[in-house]
Amino acid sequence: MTLSELRYLVALANRAHFGRAAEDCHVSQPTLSNQIRKLEEYLGVTLIARNGKSFSLTTVGQEVVDKARAIVLQVDALLASTRSPRKPLTGPLNLGVIPTLAPYFLPRFIPLAKSHYPHLKLVVHEDLTQHLLERLRRYQIDAALLALPLDTAEFEESPLFDEPFWFACPAQHPLARLPAVTEADLHEETILLLADGHCLRGQALIACGQTRPTEDALDDFRAASLETICQLVAAGFGCTLLPALAARAPQGPNPPYVIRALRSANASRRIGLIWRKDYSRARELMLLAGLVANNPPSGTFAVSLPSSGMMRA
Repeated sequence: MTLSELRYLVALANRAHFGRAAEDCHVSQPTLSNQIRKLEEYLGVTLIARNGKSFSLTTVGQEVVDKARAIVLQVDALLASTRSPRKPLTGPLNLGVIPTLAPYFLPRFIPLAKSHYPHLKLVVHEDLTQHLLERLRRYQIDAALLALPLDTAEFEESPLFDEPFWFACPAQHPLARLPAVTEADLHEETILLLADGHCLRGQALIACGQTRPTEDALDDFRAASLETICQLVAAGFGCTLLPALAARAPQGPNPPYVIRALRSANASRRIGLIWRKDYSRARELMLLAGLVANNPPSGTFAVSLPSSGMMRA
């Protein structure tokens, strides 16, 4: 068994296509296919279930891929550490980001990161929290920007900033006349929420002082993006809570919806950076986390951390 064979297998799993995997590995498609067959023969198991022009990973094949990813990453980290000295945060970094943060935070974050670390190549993966955690476990991404806290202690995490929630309602709604709303104001309101799987869904319910959405909101809408929710609010279907970076009221003399401050004990979420405990570039991630924590986005608040440091398990 060779490292090249493991790289070919990982490339095939990543691309789900023999031709594209071969291009990534700079070999011909027959070479890649033959090397994977040699790996199967050496291991004595079938890794790829071939069916004409299509294929899929077998159960044991997926297990081998997961282990191969970890091996390849560790070898690459070893090679990088023993070759010519390099500056921190150089080269590719696969970063996961939740959908309720990505479109609003990345346009500011990427230029900030590039200005301090010009040789950093960010590869962004936008996905739901549970999918990003699974990608971390499978060594498919290096780190992720998520809402804290997590329900698991298997990762390292570094808090970055606290992001308040704002209340959005149709311009003609009675609560639009208030400068700010409270939990009590929201008890009888139809709160439009993102679909199941979005961590913001549960956070918004807590901020409203609710344990579950109203029946109308639950039955009628299961939106997948904050932009869709805002359009539904503008059309008069209900109200919603928006994280600060996404809370931008429409401009003009007659806006379809308005944004108001929310007074609640749970009216914010904490954004943090997480990574695997065995990640070899953890010190570099701490540099990136410190850059964001020391430059929180407008509308958010810096996190008060103990003097012992930012990182905690």
